[in-house]
Amino acid sequence: MKRFGLQLSAFIMVMIFTVCGAMAGNVDLWGSTTCQKRFLEPGAKPLKDATGVDIKVFGVGTGKGMLALLDGKTNVAMTSNDLEGTIKSAQGVLKKEGKPEARIPANLQFHEITTDIIVPIVNKDNPVESLTWTQLADLNTGKITNWKDVGGPDLPVQVVTSHAGSSTKAVFQELVMKKAAYSAGAIEVNSTRLEINEVSKAPGGVGAVSAGFFNMNPGRTKTVKTETVSRPLALITIGNPAPDVQKIIDFFRSAEGRKYILD
Repeated sequence: MKRFGLQLSAFIMVMIFTVCGAMAGNVDLWGSTTCQKRFLEPGAKPLKDATGVDIKVFGVGTGKGMLALLDGKTNVAMTSNDLEGTIKSAQGVLKKEGKPEARIPANLQFHEITTDIIVPIVNKDNPVESLTWTQLADLNTGKITNWKDVGGPDLPVQVVTSHAGSSTKAVFQELVMKKAAYSAGAIEVNSTRLEINEVSKAPGGVGAVSAGFFNMNPGRTKTVKTETVSRPLALITIGNPAPDVQKIIDFFRSAEGRKYILD
């Protein structure tokens, strides 16, 4: 009986530590794959070592991450756009799915961590070195269908872009393309990695991705020079951040945390 009592006590202690561990220091973040790759994954272990916060990152895109926050699946969303653009991306996902617009809380808080540059990419064998925003817009909308019209080879243009809800797509489309639609023949992919892969395979491919993501693994693509396309990388909460979320924000804004933000 005494032995059983000791076993029971040990079991109860294990359960207490397990439950406490699950309740404290674990944060799920949903949203931007750029935030995921630029700072959250590279800084995950140093963050845990410094603060005790263990994170799990779901790179589903800015729009879907915002919807996860609104639906209560997470208490913090990752975004690679400003607040207004993030909300538009979320509503865009719902529109594409044939669903009504989401109700947006009045107390959303935007916590900027760093900035990011979006760069146009082409296949590595494409000799074109620079493009204006007008040329990029015309290539992506289908107004220009052959690279020879912008000083390149006699080669059909193949536009590659990301999914609805992607902030990289939304920012590029708003700033560079002046909100014009992508060409009907554009290939739509689900991640930045797949966008780079598609442009790597297509001799006439053109896309637009995070410079930080490109620098990590460019594949068989290269960037072309153009006017800078910049956007914030941030976390969004409804109301004040939970204590563990605040620790994440404070860590990546600190001198130590900024060491793990990839260029």
